[in-house]
Amino acid sequence: MIRFVLSSIGGLFSWVVTALFFGALTLGAIFWMYSRNLPSHEQLAQYTPKTISRIYNGEGRLIDEFAEERRLFVPIGDMPDLVKHAFISAEDKNFYVHKGYDARGIVAALVDAVKSGGRDLRGASTITQQVMKNFLLSSDRSIERKIKELILATRLEETLNKDQILELYLNEIFLGQNSYGVAAAAQTYFNKTLAQLEPHEAATLAAMPAAPSNFHPVRNRDKLEGRRNYVLREMAQNGYITPDVYEVERQQPVRSVQNGDFPPFRDALPPRDYFTDEIRRQLSRSFGQDEFFGGGLTIRATVDPDMQDHSGAVLRAALEKYDRGRGVWRGTGASIPADQLGDEHAWRAALVEVPTDKAPRDIPGWHPAVVLALGDGAARIGIEGIEEDADGHWIPAEDVTWARKRQADGKLGPRAKVAADLLDVGDVVLVRAMTKDEDGSFIRWTLRQVPEVQGSFMAMDVNTGRVIAMQGGFSYQSSVFNRTTQAMRQPGSSFKPFVYAAALDSGFSPATIVVDAPIEVNTPQGLWRPKNASNKFYGPTPVRTGIEQSRNLMTVRIAQEIGMDTVARYAERFGVYSPMNPFLANSLGAQETTMFQMVAAYAMFANGGERVEPTLVDRVQDRWGRTVYRHDQRVCENCAADRLGAGEGPRISSNRERVMDAITAYQLTSMLEGAVQRGSARGLNLPVPVAGKTGTTNDAKDVWFVGYTSNIVAGCYMGFDQPRSLGSDAYGGTLCVPVFEAFMREAIKEYGGTKFKVPPGGYWVKINRFTGERLSEDASGDMVIAEYMREGQEGMFGMGIMVDGGFGMGQNLPLFSQGEDDFGGTAITTSTGQQKVIPKKADFGTLSSGGLY
Repeated sequence: MIRFVLSSIGGLFSWVVTALFFGALTLGAIFWMYSRNLPSHEQLAQYTPKTISRIYNGEGRLIDEFAEERRLFVPIGDMPDLVKHAFISAEDKNFYVHKGYDARGIVAALVDAVKSGGRDLRGASTITQQVMKNFLLSSDRSIERKIKELILATRLEETLNKDQILELYLNEIFLGQNSYGVAAAAQTYFNKTLAQLEPHEAATLAAMPAAPSNFHPVRNRDKLEGRRNYVLREMAQNGYITPDVYEVERQQPVRSVQNGDFPPFRDALPPRDYFTDEIRRQLSRSFGQDEFFGGGLTIRATVDPDMQDHSGAVLRAALEKYDRGRGVWRGTGASIPADQLGDEHAWRAALVEVPTDKAPRDIPGWHPAVVLALGDGAARIGIEGIEEDADGHWIPAEDVTWARKRQADGKLGPRAKVAADLLDVGDVVLVRAMTKDEDGSFIRWTLRQVPEVQGSFMAMDVNTGRVIAMQGGFSYQSSVFNRTTQAMRQPGSSFKPFVYAAALDSGFSPATIVVDAPIEVNTPQGLWRPKNASNKFYGPTPVRTGIEQSRNLMTVRIAQEIGMDTVARYAERFGVYSPMNPFLANSLGAQETTMFQMVAAYAMFANGGERVEPTLVDRVQDRWGRTVYRHDQRVCENCAADRLGAGEGPRISSNRERVMDAITAYQLTSMLEGAVQRGSARGLNLPVPVAGKTGTTNDAKDVWFVGYTSNIVAGCYMGFDQPRSLGSDAYGGTLCVPVFEAFMREAIKEYGGTKFKVPPGGYWVKINRFTGERLSEDASGDMVIAEYMREGQEGMFGMGIMVDGGFGMGQNLPLFSQGEDDFGGTAITTSTGQQKVIPKKADFGTLSSGGLY
């Protein structure tokens, strides 16, 4: 019997040993098989996660940020112990003990799975295993992935120390709301740095890794609170906080940005605008999308915050003035159902949900509102962000009398007399508080609307190319399309300076006589008869008068004389076009370009003819602080000296390409000064010398002004996105010149301005500006102007040589008298209150020829 028992025990033992051997062999084979083609874990030693790229203005203030994964990398040495302890307690309390996996945890998870019949499945993954899953493996729940995870975890523990592994985990983990890593999550949920977190807040973050969407602080508040308290209890049991702290912290309510307990981080940033979005567009092309949105770049923008704000204000004022002058009410097109208007909480919640393209929130002083009720004359409104009062907020009848509402048949109704003529209950509108100019006291609420007409504005330094202000439309939130860089529009007569620049470099002088007489050109589309804006002809006229008065016929003859190929080369050299079609009509600005290119090209007139590249960015640094891009490549020759001599300043040298002769640049600037003093921009009045040119295309579909002082160039454009006429009273001089003037008045206070620099190598002569003939040095009078000439231009004076471009002048033409200008049309009031006369529109025949004046 004993022998039988012993024999049975021996057989059982042999069976068990054999089973264990083959089990171990099988397990080893499985692990060997899965370990052969695993990804390398060694790459984690050079961890470079996707991090936020941030844009700072010149004052060092953060103005925008871009990220695919919103992450702020924090080295483990800067990570507060409280945060580390919260996550270790929540996810892996034996983290500092195990070798990559927790055997007891795995067994416990298997037991729970068996007891629940497979319903209770939990991972039992250590922090090391989660790092492997997040970085190198997928998130599928399978045995295969678990085995690979175990193998890689043990390997990683042999490569990195515990703190390095924890650093990877705390910076990589997804915690909801596009927040990756604990630092970004602390900012997202509490608007705090890691060092500012309280224990219950750190525990709240540690509660989220398992399933952030299941622990949303608003939708799943109770569930989040339960999980948070579990983490606090674990922290107390592990000795990371005292029992007393645990009792206090678990009683704290769940507070978050999402619940309105803290202001959002983005509230501290200015609203995203056209400037930073254009930086995003340009740098995404230069560095690539992945690097820009995930490279952790530090970008120093060229923007001047005050000038950017001011440019937005003056452009919006001009666009709104034009829109209200048309007197058509369009509203926002959004409404709130009537059944939500009786409950303040309900209509406020609905108002917040109105999209920003309908009700933009980036216009200073403007608020979305909803019409709650209509009275006999007024409309009661509820305003986003403004508390209700006992009397309510109202739009009175006198505020709507400027507008007419378009009827269902497309026709305009009568001018409104009461609010109900424009508004219906439930309409979402935009309002602004009207205040007194003297003391800012409140008068009433007034209706606003985003204008249908759009525009753009840009200003930059003529010497460095630094763009200090850029506006791409009325409101970025209502339309992200940047009309400064993306809108291709006809520049009209604002292109003419490039024709005259080519002529000056081709041997013309400001006193060269060009015939101003009718022209006929046969084209495949028919007979083209360009005309002057005044519909008059002036006969032989000096070049200076041609550009000052924006004579179309003279410009066409000059272009024909020097050749459109020459004009095209100049336009391409200045970056206006790439390429320019050498059609004669394009000499009048018929070919489309952008405001960005036009302003950059005018800067080269202002700086004496040197190439300058416009830039929105001064410098870009990578995540390690290394400069990977710097715009300004000029060299300071004496900045390294210990001291500078008396009266000596820094000497800046530049090897920039010269795109035009310096004397040509000055001659053109002098003539464009004349266009401001005597031409279509003559209402402009600034305390420093200004040169510039207006542009008004056929039927006033596009109106422009580009001008400059000695150090700042700026341009304005206005027009409808779907081109159509702005009206018979719309001109570059009446719409864009006031915008330029209002901006430059403030810019001059900061950047100053001087007389334009006269280059060496030329000489002064006095010219009759009506006939082009040379006068004596003591000549004086209204017809006398001093011209700066270069050697070789002496013979290009007076009536001795006349340029006709190959087009005959004709006979018996009704020419107009010496000195008569083109202003024989509409009287207008300029921005300075002066009365000026604007000419009637020209008829450009059968082809669109671009320029009027």
